[in-house]
Amino acid sequence: MIEGQEGVEWADWVALARACERLGFDALFRSDHYLSVGGRAERGSLDAWGTVSALAAITTKLRLGTLVSPATFRHPSVLAKAAVTADHISSGRVELGVGTGWLEEEHTAYGFPFPPMDERMARLAEQLEVITRAWSDGPQSFEGEHYTIRDLDARPKPVQQPRLPLIVGGAAGPRSAALAARYADEYNTVFVTPEQAAERRRTLDKACEDQGRDPHTLRFSMMNGFVIGNNRQDIQARRAELAEWGAAPGEAWIVGTPDEFVARLREYEEAGIEAVMLQHHLFHDEGALELIAREVIPALTA
Repeated sequence: MIEGQEGVEWADWVALARACERLGFDALFRSDHYLSVGGRAERGSLDAWGTVSALAAITTKLRLGTLVSPATFRHPSVLAKAAVTADHISSGRVELGVGTGWLEEEHTAYGFPFPPMDERMARLAEQLEVITRAWSDGPQSFEGEHYTIRDLDARPKPVQQPRLPLIVGGAAGPRSAALAARYADEYNTVFVTPEQAAERRRTLDKACEDQGRDPHTLRFSMMNGFVIGNNRQDIQARRAELAEWGAAPGEAWIVGTPDEFVARLREYEEAGIEAVMLQHHLFHDEGALELIAREVIPALTA
């Protein structure tokens, strides 16, 4: 999972995609921000869906997607069209992650309205409704407080059937859990310990049960930062690079040698996590990816 707003250029994306395909990673996801979240104004950001579509055209195996696209950036019909376009370019390898949006500075800079959380959550709910209808057999009509569609038969339909996978991101609060139980194929949460992950899994299970849905049909994933190294010296070197980049490993980060990395991920597995998006800040560091591919992935899939 790459923080694309932190100065990741097109050449970097190409290198990352080629490395991920060569090394056997399942997916390459990116954030959807227009400004640096660390306040680094000199760092630029290519548009998330332009990037996903371009990567779809030059890859053959990787799944691609956003984690997550803010409901405040785009009309849901535009977002649904962007995602289905990438789905066709990739021959069915794209997933759409959506959330409320949170970085007020980028909204102000780019002229996007930034309403209070209650309204952003309401907009997210209506966006999920419009998006799922746009991907369904038409014609579809919906009239909400924020969005209206009439007799919409959006074509072409997704390559993936019955639709692209939908990911809802958040902290598993009551409202986002309920939305995920109703609309999503996956729920993604960020920077959690195994204990926090287990608690959020229980919340999601309850939300599914409340809506008559089998909880096992809602995949549960997380995004966490990481530091990996062959030994303590390697780990310390990468910690120093991260500090220079502007990040400090927290309690929820996965840090250690490959054996320690695997053991920690097993703890998350026990807590109900089914997939992990590793937040790769040092995106030029292909050595870290090679170490994960060589030592971690085979141990987890054995």
